[in-house]
Amino acid sequence: MRKSKILVIALIVCCLGISVTGTLAYFTASEQAHNVITTGNIAIELKETAIGEDGKEHPFQNVENLAPGAEESKIVRVTNTGSNEAWVRLRVETVMDLPSETADPALISFDINTEHWTEKDGFYYYNHILKPGETTEALFTRVAFSKDMGNEYKNSKININVAAYAVQSDNNGLKVLDAAGWPAVG
Repeated sequence: MRKSKILVIALIVCCLGISVTGTLAYFTASEQAHNVITTGNIAIELKETAIGEDGKEHPFQNVENLAPGAEESKIVRVTNTGSNEAWVRLRVETVMDLPSETADPALISFDINTEHWTEKDGFYYYNHILKPGETTEALFTRVAFSKDMGNEYKNSKININVAAYAVQSDNNGLKVLDAAGWPAVG
């Protein structure tokens, strides 16, 4: 009888050992996969051109000796040079080398394209997703200097600074004004 008890106990221990090993193997079985995720990039290029005396578009050059009431060609666009679609916005700032109490940026105006651009919070937002390789419609094509500019503007220097920003459009709002994650303004 003693031998049969030992045999039964030995069989039980073997069965438990096999079931524990099988269960452990079931829970520890694994496979390895090598996944590569490649992200695209958002890159843009600000394009500033002007219509020259020959009637053709050329890179914008500084203009000198303007008189009050003058208008100058200045065409501002953005090209998507990255690999992903993007939302685009621009900031336009007029800076004059006059004392702040004298300088009036309102005396300089632009023919803003309100069909393709929307102004909000000091930025102009392009209303369409910009695909790789595409260029926006011009934000403006002309700069006008008011005829009300007096002698205090004589020999002054006026800078029209344009800064361009872009964020991905994928999963980032259905409209440009819904987009988040714009780069910090600096």
